[in-house]
Amino acid sequence: MKRKNEALAHLAAYGPRRRRVWPWVTAAVVVLALAAGGTWYASSRTGSPSSGAGTTTTAAASGGGSATPAFAVAAVSPASGASGVASDTTIAIRFTAPLPGATPTGAALPTLEPAVAGSWHRSARSTLEFVPSAPFVPGSTETVSIPGGPGGVQDAAGQSLASTDAVTFTIAHGSEERLQQLLALTGYIPLTFTPSGPTPPPAQAAMPQAGGFTWRWAGLPASLTSLWTEGSSSAITKGAVMALEDQNKLSVDAVAGPEVWSVLLDDVAKGTTDPAPYTYVDVSKSLPQSMTVWVNGAPQFANIPVNTGAPGADTTDGVYEVFEHVTSSEMKGTNTDGSTYDDPNVPWASYFNGGDALHGFVRATYGSPQSNGCVEMSISDAAATWPYTPIGTLVNVEGPPVT
Repeated sequence: MKRKNEALAHLAAYGPRRRRVWPWVTAAVVVLALAAGGTWYASSRTGSPSSGAGTTTTAAASGGGSATPAFAVAAVSPASGASGVASDTTIAIRFTAPLPGATPTGAALPTLEPAVAGSWHRSARSTLEFVPSAPFVPGSTETVSIPGGPGGVQDAAGQSLASTDAVTFTIAHGSEERLQQLLALTGYIPLTFTPSGPTPPPAQAAMPQAGGFTWRWAGLPASLTSLWTEGSSSAITKGAVMALEDQNKLSVDAVAGPEVWSVLLDDVAKGTTDPAPYTYVDVSKSLPQSMTVWVNGAPQFANIPVNTGAPGADTTDGVYEVFEHVTSSEMKGTNTDGSTYDDPNVPWASYFNGGDALHGFVRATYGSPQSNGCVEMSISDAAATWPYTPIGTLVNVEGPPVT
């Protein structure tokens, strides 16, 4: 006990002794390390998977590094949602992988709606290009469908697009200048257009072309020729559009939309012209009041006696387009004296300004203001002139005001 107490006192005086690493401990660590190394070596030689090897295999299987990326559309020009696209535009579709050496055929080709004449070809290793041989219709909305699935577009490795892709864009509205040129070439206006210079490619048929306008007939009245301004909207252009719409059973709104452009471009390509004569009506309110109907540049019906609006129901001066053309019409309203009228079968009516129309009506005399705003004439004169006043015909009303 004494020796033990002495030892404890000695430790208290000098503090704990430094731990000594015994040789047998070091030897044990070395043995354990060698055992672990032997186990890794054995597993690597026998092919037993370690945790590191399993992680590498999973990454490769999930597409990391060596997996082939999915075949897809990378970009399309014009882009989806684009507007104001030129009518002779070329469509380009770039894919994420090279395409086969030959241009795809049949079901593998993209389609256009509405259809446009042209051809697809491979313009680069990963790009399909559509070159039109006819113009895209001005104002139209075009949809390009790129087929996917087993029958769709494939890359050089045989991969197909996962699904069909679609891109939609809008073509720019046509210019007034080119609209007038097409209307002249098809005979809807009283002018001709003669192209000049080299013939442009067919895909540029909706674009303005070099050339000049001339009047189709000499001696046309100044009241008609003064309406014309090249490249600017006018009653001549508006009436021509209405005539085209009516003849082609389109909605008559005087707006040159995609349907009007489509008809015009098709007619020009086929050499088709307006079968109807060009007519123009000139109403004079100067006494004695009269009406002259010009047909293909000549006054076929000259100075027909008519009655325009009585004081208080004057026929307003101006140039108007016929918008309704019927063999008979019910007309009713209020006279200037406050009385009412209802005429159920007024014959040969061509409406040109609201409720005002050219029509037949029985009167004791003609040539002075008597109507409720219309241009009245005898039944026989109305029957003779009515076939020459279809929808789109310009009616010019002019003369001194009624006092």
